[in-house]
Amino acid sequence: MKKNTIILIAFLLISAGAIGAAVFLGQQDETASTIPLESTVLAERPLALSSKTYKQTITIGAIGDILIHTRVYEDARTDDSYDFKRMLAPVKKMLEEPDFTIANQESLAGGSKLGLSGYPAFNSPYEITDALVDAGIDLVTLANNHSLDKGEKGIQSSLAYYDKIGMPYVGMHKDELDASTERILSIQGIKVGFLSYTYGTNGIQVPDGKDYLVNYLEDKKIISDLKSMRDKADIILVNAHWGNEYERTPSEEQRRLAKLMAENGADVIIGHHPHVLQPIEWLKHDNGETLVVYSLGNFLSGQVRDYKDIGGMVTVEIEKTWNEKGSKTSVLNPSFSPTYMVSSNEKNYEVRPFEEATVFGSPETDLDELSDFMLEAVEQ
Repeated sequence: MKKNTIILIAFLLISAGAIGAAVFLGQQDETASTIPLESTVLAERPLALSSKTYKQTITIGAIGDILIHTRVYEDARTDDSYDFKRMLAPVKKMLEEPDFTIANQESLAGGSKLGLSGYPAFNSPYEITDALVDAGIDLVTLANNHSLDKGEKGIQSSLAYYDKIGMPYVGMHKDELDASTERILSIQGIKVGFLSYTYGTNGIQVPDGKDYLVNYLEDKKIISDLKSMRDKADIILVNAHWGNEYERTPSEEQRRLAKLMAENGADVIIGHHPHVLQPIEWLKHDNGETLVVYSLGNFLSGQVRDYKDIGGMVTVEIEKTWNEKGSKTSVLNPSFSPTYMVSSNEKNYEVRPFEEATVFGSPETDLDELSDFMLEAVEQ
């Protein structure tokens, strides 16, 4: 009995030793051969990433003039403030749909302490900016003929409030540093550059040594700004305050400036100042095509009749594709959603979207007519 047990134990010990030796030798063999082999395989295998193309798409929306006449801010007056939110409530959903939406703040929003005023020298309550934020506006363009209506003090007051609430702006600046800071924003990974210029400021000159306060439509400056921004941004959107008031066709100067901007790197150009809609078109040039919206008309204002109470939002898709060879950004699928202003005896101002059954204006117009007017050249 003991002998058998001793034999069994000896057998087990021998077996265990053999197995341990085999494992040890196997580990040494793996150390000697597997690691270099694996490294060789990785070095020779092509990476899957090198053959892939990635794509990101965003939508950018833009609306026309926010021009707060006296009758409009009086209609917004409450006991101790101003409430413009109800005026934009019917279009809030529309304004929130793009990934990024910009508005042209034409009347200076310098706040009540400077003294509120309408035409001809505008100054609007800060609360209009609060309403724009609430409605989904992400950036305001400021270079226009009313930028200096309250002088430098008005500019500084309005910009201080934008900074306070975190609203990005372009076209007016508080100092040299602000003016030299390029407006390039990353929107879901796509770098969008914004520029804004005006033809003039109603004869009011900037103070000596303070040219930085407002951007003017000067050829050399436009070319310089575009050149500086071109390699830093995926797409450049220029806002131009230009053209002749109340004319529904672009002037020769608008077309000249659009060509200048397009040939020097602008991808999208949004026009303001005529207070009526002007058509959208693709402008072909040696480097491709630039989308030009000659005028977006009034969005919120006290003006009526002859198309001055009709505006809208233009929307474009920005598509960026990239792979190991580089990246490409394209402007695609421009669309237009018209809006109109309603009021009653200079009260109850409200911006509404055109719907299929809407017939509005003096002269009357409808959704189909406005869409054809704005997009006919784009769809050809």
